[in-house]
Amino acid sequence: MTGKNIIKYIENWAPKEIAWVKDNVGLQVGSPNKKVKNILISLDLTNNVVDDAIKKNCNFIITHHPLLFRPLKKIDLQNDNNSILIERIIKNDITIYSAHTNLDYVKDGVSYQLAKRLQLSGLNFLVRLKSNQSKLIVYVPHEFSSKVSDAIFEAGGGIIGEYSNCSYKSSGVGTFIGSSKTHPKVGQNEVLQNVNEMKLEIIIDNWQLNNAISSMIKAHPYEEPAYDVIQLGNDNSRFGIGAVGILEKPLNPQEFLNFVSEKLRIKNFRYNGGIKKSISKVAVCGGSGAEYINDAIKNNADAYITADIKYHTFQDYKNDILLIDAGHYETEVVSLDEIKRRLTLYKKANNSSIKIFKYKGSTNPVKFFNN
Repeated sequence: MTGKNIIKYIENWAPKEIAWVKDNVGLQVGSPNKKVKNILISLDLTNNVVDDAIKKNCNFIITHHPLLFRPLKKIDLQNDNNSILIERIIKNDITIYSAHTNLDYVKDGVSYQLAKRLQLSGLNFLVRLKSNQSKLIVYVPHEFSSKVSDAIFEAGGGIIGEYSNCSYKSSGVGTFIGSSKTHPKVGQNEVLQNVNEMKLEIIIDNWQLNNAISSMIKAHPYEEPAYDVIQLGNDNSRFGIGAVGILEKPLNPQEFLNFVSEKLRIKNFRYNGGIKKSISKVAVCGGSGAEYINDAIKNNADAYITADIKYHTFQDYKNDILLIDAGHYETEVVSLDEIKRRLTLYKKANNSSIKIFKYKGSTNPVKFFNN
């Protein structure tokens, strides 16, 4: 099993194309074509993480936060910590791969794992991603419609939420005259043809569109298939930001604060008072999610848990919603177990003997002083 196999598996779940446009997800350092010995999963990449990888004979490390977020201007092996770390990685033949905002924006990703840690039910995205889908419309003779639709489905088309193979078919009559140079599948060239055709409409994510068109053309009986592509502004039910769900039972604010502390295994976090006497519906967003507070309110959430909330933001919303800043590291590290679980299933399905480890130390740069 190569790093390329691992990357493909992860990106089938969390496509890099859904990541924030300014993010740097994917391969960071190394070669994806090399055979994977063992895998180490960590939220961040530090010298301690690399030490652990070397100790466990891991030549493939998966992190959430990218090692290389901004373009490197120089490789300074004397003074720059990142450059020194990169040198260690290369010398030890380790490949680094990062799934960042694509892991944030996918179902069962960072925010969903945070919500599950809080035992929330009926989960939905807080904000769905939009305008990243197209509708592929193609006209095909009735008897070939299933062959063509199956080709598009296999290329990733026709997925709406938890439903697959979704399409709309309507009947009509297509007309054409082929020149003397053509070899029409139906009728003769240079003669007007009237053909009973099916109009086939299928939604597809934009990053899979070119492959779907190629597959459609290959399966289509015509030399020159007629098709349209329409860019959609729809919300995408498969990808979004944050999560919102319902507590198993309503809690008063103090009970809820104790519950959060217990489930996230944290003793220190910041919060405002809020005005709700009972907390039932809860919104979450792993990492920096203060910009989505209004979306939590629109979703009628009684409380919102995220990180990196500013002082004045706590003040501005004290009469609207209970805000909890549970820490950037603390709200994202919960996702590592899901990555490990999926990779374990993948290696078993492929009869692989590689070992998958989760870094047991903390890469949190934030420390709490206790006097």
